Formats: sequence, structure tokens, C-alpha cells
Amino acid sequence: MKLNDIVISRAIIDEFRKTLVDSLEVDVCIAGGGPAGMIAAYHLAKAGYKVNLYERKLSLGGGMWGGGMMFNKIVVQEESRQILKRFNIKTNEYKKGYYVADSVATVGALAYNASNAGANIFNLMSVEDVKVSRDNDVNGVVINWSSVELAKLHVDPITVSSKYLVDATGHACEIANILLKRIGDCLLTESGRIVGEGSMNADHAESVIEENTREIYRHVYTAGMSANAVFGTNRMGPIFGGMLLSGRKVAQLIIDRLKREAKTDKKYAIAGKP
Repeated sequence: MKLNDIVISRAIIDEFRKTLVDSLEVDVCIAGGGPAGMIAAYHLAKAGYKVNLYERKLSLGGGMWGGGMMFNKIVVQEESRQILKRFNIKTNEYKKGYYVADSVATVGALAYNASNAGANIFNLMSVEDVKVSRDNDVNGVVINWSSVELAKLHVDPITVSSKYLVDATGHACEIANILLKRIGDCLLTESGRIVGEGSMNADHAESVIEENTREIYRHVYTAGMSANAVFGTNRMGPIFGGMLLSGRKVAQLIIDRLKREAKTDKKYAIAGKP
């Protein structure tokens, strides 16, 4: 078959345009395409919800690609090994309770399964602001190309509407910082601000990350390393089990709320109330 360069170009532009337009109103937006963000996107999409995942870099995976100090292996615990098994990711038991996986294979499997479940994944896009209602409820995100951000070009962004937002931006906890800049000391921490992450302590960091995976502002949740940073817990280094468990938990928290809201809406509809 003889290939036509213009047909190739049209195919890319037309298909991307369809995806972008269809993703302007969704149930959940996730900022950050690391392991927690990808796992959250997978579970939300698998449950039938419309979800967008935004990653400012060319590739997804966050710090998982590099393993530990560019040795592309990662460690997970027994609890999170079950998540990897779900995606047919091979693990090797190094010592009892310590399982090693290939970081490149893991990232590829997580990205594929999130996309295959129906999540809209946008790389090279940044969440530069949040969309709010008049009473400062967060109801969407403001996005732009990462290249615009890096080049400091004066190019206006576009807006996406969502019911919930997840900050999975890692150490930088970028969404939390946007909330502080725009709204003030509003986070659901003791000070209303980001507490900040502590030094390396894998045992403590991994033990509390699921607890820290929760709502930080109305309709805004945090997951992954940003959860520990917001609530002031240690970092954990190249053990990624907590990231996976955190992504699964934040998805379930939001799914539960969306289901409750759907029941409430149905109840009001039956009662004939607006």
C-alpha cells in the first residue's frame, strides 16, 4: 500500500481532537502520571468513570523508571505484590517479604492497563491551575502544554470540568501548592498548609501512606508521595508498594463518593425535587 503523508497527519489530528473534546467534562482528573496516578486511573476507569490523567513529562512513571540510583529494579511488599500480579508483572522474592520487579516492565504494564481500561492519558500537559465555583469548590483543572510552561510563553490555557481532582504530583504536591496560592491556608492539615516531607525512613513512610491518602480540600484528594509530603511524613526511596496501594485507595475513596452521590441524585429525581 502506498502511504499518504497527509492522511497520516489527518489521522493523528482528528483522533487526538476527538479524545480531547470528549475529555472536557469528566468525573475525575488526576495530576501526575507516576505509579499512584496510573493505578488510580486504572481503577476509576475500570469502574466505569471518565478519568483524565495529566503528565507534564514525555513519559509516565515518575521515579519508577530509574529504580534505585539508575538500577532499574524496584522493591514492593507482599500487599502490593498482589497488585503487580494482577497485571502479570513478574516479581522475584529476594528475601521473605521483599519482592523485586523490573521497573521498565512495571511502568509499561501500568500505563497500558490504565489506558486499556479507558483512562484518557495526556502526556506533555501540565495542570497549571484549578477551576473553582463562586464558593471556591474545586470543579476542574486548567491545563496547558508543558512546553508553553517551560518556555514561559504567554499562551492562555483551556479548562476541563471534573467532579474530583487527585494530586499525584509526587514530592512537589503541586495541586496542594496551587490551592494555597489561590485560596490561602485551606488544606485539611493542622496548620492548613503543607507540612512537608521528612528524611528517608522507608518503614514509617510505607506504613502511613494509605492513611495519608485522603481528601485535602473539598473534592481534592492526594495520593502517592504527595500524600506524605502534605501530611508531613518521611520519604521512602525505591520501594514502590505504598505508591500502588495509595493509588488504589484514592480510587476507591472517590468511587464510593461518586456512588453515594448517584444514589442521592436518583433519590431526588424519584421525589421530583430539583
